[in-house]
Amino acid sequence: MKKLLVASIAAAAVSTMAMAAPVNGKACAACHGANWEKHAMGKSKVVADMTHAEIADALKGYKAGTYGGPMKGVMKGQVAKYSDAELDAFSQTIGK
Repeated sequence: MKKLLVASIAAAAVSTMAMAAPVNGKACAACHGANWEKHAMGKSKVVADMTHAEIADALKGYKAGTYGGPMKGVMKGQVAKYSDAELDAFSQTIGK
């Protein structure tokens, strides 16, 4: 019985991880530019000028509702579905 329970928990964890999609950076291009060169809606920082750590902090802050100015509600909706680990990994793919 114990082996069945452990196997069930492991299978649930694997299926949950499989459902988690990586952050879709293409969805960001409309506001931030294809190369992260734009001030989104004329209000944000240029992401290309930010460090990986600044980007990670911003994304996790948007998710928590503790970061951002007038557009933080929009950004919270964009990042809410991702884990902090996924946001950290994504931040390493952009910025400097």
